[in-house]
Amino acid sequence: MNLNRLAYFAAVVDAGSFTRAAERLGITKAVVSQQVARLERDVGTTLLIRTTRRVHPTEAGRTFHARCLQVLQQAEDAFDELAQAAAEPTGTLRIAATNDYGTSAVVPVVAAFSTRYPACRVELTLGDETIDLASGGMDVAIRVGWLANSSLQARRIGTFRQFMVCGAEFAGRFRADDPQDLAVLPFVANMALREPLLWQFSRGDAEQTVRMQATIAIDATPAVLAAVRAGAGLSVLPDFLVRDELATGRLVQVLPEWRLPSGGIYTVYPAARFRPPKVTRFVEMLVAAEQETG
Repeated sequence: MNLNRLAYFAAVVDAGSFTRAAERLGITKAVVSQQVARLERDVGTTLLIRTTRRVHPTEAGRTFHARCLQVLQQAEDAFDELAQAAAEPTGTLRIAATNDYGTSAVVPVVAAFSTRYPACRVELTLGDETIDLASGGMDVAIRVGWLANSSLQARRIGTFRQFMVCGAEFAGRFRADDPQDLAVLPFVANMALREPLLWQFSRGDAEQTVRMQATIAIDATPAVLAAVRAGAGLSVLPDFLVRDELATGRLVQVLPEWRLPSGGIYTVYPAARFRPPKVTRFVEMLVAAEQETG
């Protein structure tokens, strides 16, 4: 199938005339007429009704025209994507991310991205509130946890675990054999979470829900980590934030045989047909970094 013939046919239907279609395409009327006639012969049906004043599609022609537009749009998209993939990132890349994951994982990638693509400037906004991407201010957001239903486009790039942790010195002050034992212990609540006090533990087929009692409430995850590190009590923190602390023994995982719910790491985009090179290259680097640490 010659795709040019689809384009000629679609142009005739849109223009309502072989002459006007030829003018739009920058070719002769004879070429358009000849190619459309060959298309009708290829498909074995009449697509156009020709009169002296106007050209109208048949019923089959209207259906075929709608399909042609889809095929031609996909072909155009494919060429545009190839062109964008070959382009170097330029302009300003605006990223939104949560405080915790942004500081620990996104900032190192931003630094590497800026070194690799010096013609592109990066603006990184960190905060635990959800930024409205539909307003057009951000190119991409990095969200951690569980996404709400949205018209935005999202891609899951990784997962994380949650750990109940405390400082090494604090761990020596109590004994816990069961998740319910934790409910009476000092707890640092992360108010950036939707449910900062209610936690679901699982071990095999067993499940327990524990409501913690907050002695301290903080609205920023890195500050929760600082409080736990200082010995203020227990808290639940993501693995990417406490991985090094656990490895050095500065923090201790409480009841490691019990699991807390895992979450996802997502790149979220405003609705658009294409991602500019600055976005696609940055996300590629972030995915690579996530796979390396994961």
